[in-house]
Amino acid sequence: MEKKDVLTKALAVVGTVLVWFPIFATLTTSVVGTIAARVFRFDYLMPAELFPVAFVGGGLLMWAALRARSRRGLIGWGLGAAVGLLLGSFALAAVTGLASGETEPAGWPWALVVASIVIYSLALVEIGVAGVLLVRDLFPPGTRAA
Repeated sequence: MEKKDVLTKALAVVGTVLVWFPIFATLTTSVVGTIAARVFRFDYLMPAELFPVAFVGGGLLMWAALRARSRRGLIGWGLGAAVGLLLGSFALAAVTGLASGETEPAGWPWALVVASIVIYSLALVEIGVAGVLLVRDLFPPGTRAA
């Protein structure tokens, strides 16, 4: 039985905001830093640094999706991919020596680590989009969100 009560709606809204936070924080600091320094600034590691926030948000979204019986696959696969890609990039950085600094950040090891972080960020965007779709499912047109 699907539940579209206040708890499910709150879980979906808060989870969606938390999942989008690392993406919007990265873009906001990039724009502000670029304007202030008059040089392009972009911290591509920020979404990975804010992983705990995104993970809590993904967990809340998964809980809401299970309660509502909607968008479970999108959120579950996206969350699994995000966790796997991030842990994989950490392991790859440790194994290749990038994490300790013994290997210079260049070549194929660095490219693989950066690519996995970029794909992790794309997985966060996918989870965020699934969260928005879940919120849309929970608040059908003609109902009040407040």
